Amino acid sequence: MSSLLSIGKSGLLASQVGLATVGNNITNANTPGYNRQVAIQGDTGTQYQGFGYVGSGTEIQAVRRYYDNFLATSLRNAESNQASLDAYSSQISQIDNLLADPTAGLSPALQDFFNGVQDATASPASAAARQSLLSNAESLASRFQAMSARLTEISSGVNNQITSNVGEINAYAKQIADINLTIAGLTTSQAEPNDLLDKRDQMLTELNKLVRVTVVPGDNNMLNVSFGTGQPLVVANKAFQLGTSTSPTDVSRVTLGYQTDAGAFTPLPDEVFTGGQLGGLIEFRNGAMDRAQNSLGQVAAGLVTAFNAQHVLGQDENGALGSNFFNPIQAYVGTNTRNSPASTAEVSATVVDAGGLTASDYSVDFDGTNFNVTRKSDGKVTQINPFPQTTPQVIDGVAYSITGTPQQNDNFLVRPTYTAANDFSVAIKDRDKIALAAPISTAAPTTNAGNGKISAGSVDVNYLTPGNALTATATLTFDQASGTFSGFPAGQDVTVTVNGTATVYPAGTPVPYTDGANISFGGVNFSISGTPADQDTFTIGPNTSGVGDSRNGALLAGLQTKNILDNGKATFQTTYAQMVNYVGTKAREAQISGTAADAAVKQATDAQQSVSGVNLDEEAANLLRYQQAYQASGKVMQVASQLFDTLLSLGN
Repeated sequence: MSSLLSIGKSGLLASQVGLATVGNNITNANTPGYNRQVAIQGDTGTQYQGFGYVGSGTEIQAVRRYYDNFLATSLRNAESNQASLDAYSSQISQIDNLLADPTAGLSPALQDFFNGVQDATASPASAAARQSLLSNAESLASRFQAMSARLTEISSGVNNQITSNVGEINAYAKQIADINLTIAGLTTSQAEPNDLLDKRDQMLTELNKLVRVTVVPGDNNMLNVSFGTGQPLVVANKAFQLGTSTSPTDVSRVTLGYQTDAGAFTPLPDEVFTGGQLGGLIEFRNGAMDRAQNSLGQVAAGLVTAFNAQHVLGQDENGALGSNFFNPIQAYVGTNTRNSPASTAEVSATVVDAGGLTASDYSVDFDGTNFNVTRKSDGKVTQINPFPQTTPQVIDGVAYSITGTPQQNDNFLVRPTYTAANDFSVAIKDRDKIALAAPISTAAPTTNAGNGKISAGSVDVNYLTPGNALTATATLTFDQASGTFSGFPAGQDVTVTVNGTATVYPAGTPVPYTDGANISFGGVNFSISGTPADQDTFTIGPNTSGVGDSRNGALLAGLQTKNILDNGKATFQTTYAQMVNYVGTKAREAQISGTAADAAVKQATDAQQSVSGVNLDEEAANLLRYQQAYQASGKVMQVASQLFDTLLSLGN
């Protein structure tokens, strides 16, 4: 009878464990990270009774959780990609809304400014038109500055989120290391702490949403966690702490690396932080964010440089040559704080050529012999030659000037256009100093016998060279016998260009006449056409009555539609439109990819839950099964008790 009671008791206990396991599954059906468990039941062995082997009952061999590492890893990776895209999309949508706004964007302000230039050109003597031009210029500067401030605000928010994410990553790393140790202490060859394993997996899931990690099993059921290209985050029960620091070349930017308890910081490249919110933020910052800021600055710096270059070739209402209309743009230069203390090298960079500008950043490095300027967008290297410099060297529209004594491995970051929109400002405050007129005038006396005509003339940058500006009127006289003109200013070589072929005539040499040829000297350009008669004269001199003149204004207005940027391939508006299109495309790509990522997460979740999830219908059936088994085991014990009572009654 005792063996029958023991068998019934073992079944009763096994059913109790089964009921408890099913109940635990049911109550944790909605617990994040919970993997369903099942009680694994087996017999307790048999005993030989002479005629054969008789069973001795049952026992619970283990409570096993249903877990598939492949499915769990697939789900974590899908969630990491989803978190990365969500973070990227939420950030780039802010820039997309800013740039594409038809009222708050740059295009309306740019159009208003050039409308003001055209109005002033149409009425150069109108004080109201000139003042309106200055007002529109100030509005344009405010728009550039406001957009730059908003982009800077978004960038600052990204820095804060990166710092916050690093703190969360460190917290999860510490918790995983601690729970690793606990799990190792509770794991035996027969049993594992299922609840702690679930808790650790959930931590890994949350960590993976912050940054993509790789999990490798270690000794004694502990896990090793790394990120990037194998950088360790958790090794057994040791957690490595990440930290943030100010970039050594840009105080507005945070860098990431390992942080020791003693405060030492070891930087890591941004490329190792992929996936998760952190990966999405870094991808956004280093991609769309930088490009938007640099491209906006490219438009600003290009407009400043091109407009100033033309404005200084004009003449204001006071009769003086034009000055800079906008304040010149200085490129941002960041000196690496890790440069040798013995170094006295300084780098300055000024935007001088609108067409050569790119939207890239540059690294300036000293290798011990030479300074090398590396364009970061494509890795192109240009050497500063000679060094030490005698004059600034222009690279991609930026004049580099390097002074002092460098030390090997000195490094500087040059961002030609990054702060240009913020630095965009109007230099001229007096409307009379707007140079709408041209500084020269030409004329053909009515006493000329021939029908020759002289163009209005223009000047180029060579006119600004000391000694070239006209101070007196030059009279050109045609000699019909030799077919030449004489009377050009003393000391000036004359260049005649016919069908693209230029011929230079030394100063004082008669210049052959070719109908319609372009004639230039000392930065002055004009042409004579028609058939001049012998001794016909044409005059070229300073503009002494240019109040109603707007020849330079017309050239300034023409800059709006002129292909200036990107080496003469794009206007200001098209460059801005390309930036808007780029950001809009990236934002749309992020939305589409986000939708695909959501579907991938759902599929991975369904696959993982099909193995590890709690099915309430199934658990309800198991509940009934274990209940019936419990009742049946109780019935076995009841029968054993009745048989025992019967045996006892036989002795009476």
